[in-house]
Amino acid sequence: MKKYDYLIVGAGLFGAVFAHEATKKGKTCLVIDKRDHIGGNIYTEEVEGIQVHKYGAHIFHTSKKEIWDYVNQFTEFNHFVNSPIAVYKDELYNLPFNMNTFHQLWGVRTPAEAKAKIQEQISRMHITHPKNYSKLPIYWPLYGKFSGCICFFFS
Repeated sequence: MKKYDYLIVGAGLFGAVFAHEATKKGKTCLVIDKRDHIGGNIYTEEVEGIQVHKYGAHIFHTSKKEIWDYVNQFTEFNHFVNSPIAVYKDELYNLPFNMNTFHQLWGVRTPAEAKAKIQEQISRMHITHPKNYSKLPIYWPLYGKFSGCICFFFS
């Protein structure tokens, strides 16, 4: 019976990268997976010259150049910025909440002003240690505005 340094269960992103790196260092790996392909949920199939995500679209995020360069040695990744917006009663709102959202709600222009407004609301409610941020007053107008809204995603 053949011996391996590592038995890797799952050929998804972690398993595939671990096996690749261990093999480069001279280790032997046996990778097993219930599926007949590597890549796990990020697996793509070529259909008429187009890479199609078999298990749904995925977005790879990193702000580290070293990691970006590493993954791009295997395949070309597109630079994508997830910029969802919500449309409610002909008004556009950025999601997730950011300075644009806070400016629309309160007219603030700096992070310090937004922090002060949030702190003011927390103090008014006598909340000392919020355990669930959805209970904070900042979220109440947002929940009211965004329940039942139409959300779009742009890149």
